[in-house]
Amino acid sequence: MDDLDGVAKRGAPWKRMSKEELENQYSPSRWVVRLGAEEALRTYSQIGNEATKRAQATGRNLLDVPYGDGEGEKLDIYFPEAVSEALPFLMFFHGGYWQSGSKDSSAFMVSPLTAQGVAVVIVAYDIAPKGTLDQMVDQVTQSIVFVQKQYPGNQGIYLCGHSAGAHLAAMMLLANWTKHGVTPNLKGFFLVSGIYDLEPVMHTSENASLLTTLEDAQRNSPQWHLKTAPTQPVDPACRILVTVGQHDSPEFHRQSRELYQTLCRGGWKASFEELHDVDHFEILWNLTQKDYVLTQVGCIPSPWTECILL
Repeated sequence: MDDLDGVAKRGAPWKRMSKEELENQYSPSRWVVRLGAEEALRTYSQIGNEATKRAQATGRNLLDVPYGDGEGEKLDIYFPEAVSEALPFLMFFHGGYWQSGSKDSSAFMVSPLTAQGVAVVIVAYDIAPKGTLDQMVDQVTQSIVFVQKQYPGNQGIYLCGHSAGAHLAAMMLLANWTKHGVTPNLKGFFLVSGIYDLEPVMHTSENASLLTTLEDAQRNSPQWHLKTAPTQPVDPACRILVTVGQHDSPEFHRQSRELYQTLCRGGWKASFEELHDVDHFEILWNLTQKDYVLTQVGCIPSPWTECILL
């Protein structure tokens, strides 16, 4: 096989792959094990829509709250029954390769977490082609600043992202909060099946809408900036959980493991979990279940939420 665009066989493993293999590695739906690719995507959308409708039906929410001036800069806040100013908040950033997905179908974890006293915030951002990667990172930053300012007495803000959303959440490890006039009370990061080095994506069909240049990819790759960050920009006690599904592709596994290793070398309080017998999409489907390992809170030991409410 010819190497990708003649790249020499050295360095990162993806550089030794053909275009076809790289495309395959960065197409999560091709790695599902129980459903066909199209059926998996339909099921993913259906479960997200149903979970969101159930969460909205409780009435314990604020929907389409603007966190900025842009039309797409809105978020939904779901509250537990016992509302107070001292709640922990989990903020979720959806995936979709930065070009699909919506907050209106992403409330997977709302019911199990609000039942345990956690407020959940589902954030919208301008996906491509309307939004650029730089704009998305800025919008996610704005949304966190908004929640901190609205609820300054919170017991902690926990960031969670899936796939492209995990990338956006990871970029917050590098955010300069000083220029926003507030330092959010960040207590944990949950990075689920994410991409943290964007350069390989440039060489796949996913870049058709993103139109990412090498400079864009490098500027927005937390994997590389964390390697050179002189200091940790958030509380060093903040916990970071990097997870990947057992049936995610080898490249998704590599991306997650290398980010975890970089965090450990930098002194971050990080842990890594390969979630048993789930693929890229089943991880989110399972978040609707109160007894799933990633939605357990309180006294139940869990790699996901053992730090919430402590």
